[in-house]
Amino acid sequence: MTGLPFIRRRQPASRVLALALLSGCASLLGCVDMPGTFNESRASDVRKDQATSMQSQRPVINVVGDGIPAPLEGRMGDATRGKALLVEHESANCVLCHALPQLGLRFAGNIGPSLEASGRKFSAAQLRLRIVDATRLDPAATMPIYYRVDGLDRVAARYRSQPILDAQEVEDVIAYLVQLR
Repeated sequence: MTGLPFIRRRQPASRVLALALLSGCASLLGCVDMPGTFNESRASDVRKDQATSMQSQRPVINVVGDGIPAPLEGRMGDATRGKALLVEHESANCVLCHALPQLGLRFAGNIGPSLEASGRKFSAAQLRLRIVDATRLDPAATMPIYYRVDGLDRVAARYRSQPILDAQEVEDVIAYLVQLR
């Protein structure tokens, strides 16, 4: 049987509802037949529709070596906006983990490497991959995955099915970082 292992074919509707809500599978609620049985066939159709929808929404990312050479969605970054994103607590919040001596911040993180001279250390393509998905370079990386949305677990509700940074914001951060030499 495919699907959720805890839902049997003939579960009462109330149990399916409770399990679906607890597991974040509210989309499967359309798979409850009256008088209250779970329809595995319809659930399979819903999962296929969701997978197709997610495939069409996923951005195409072309990784070459240790970088992504082309700007995301063909966007050009703005260094001023990128600088603001680096310190913004609601989105990138890079200074939580990285020091940025150029900004003269009183408090900055030291979990990740300093971003000082990042434009001299890395190309725009290399920075892009590290921001989009650092786990492509190091599966044990602690850096958040800012742009990839598929295959993630333990994602806050606010960020499910959407990146932390959109393509423009990623390019803005890169525009700022590459000028740090």
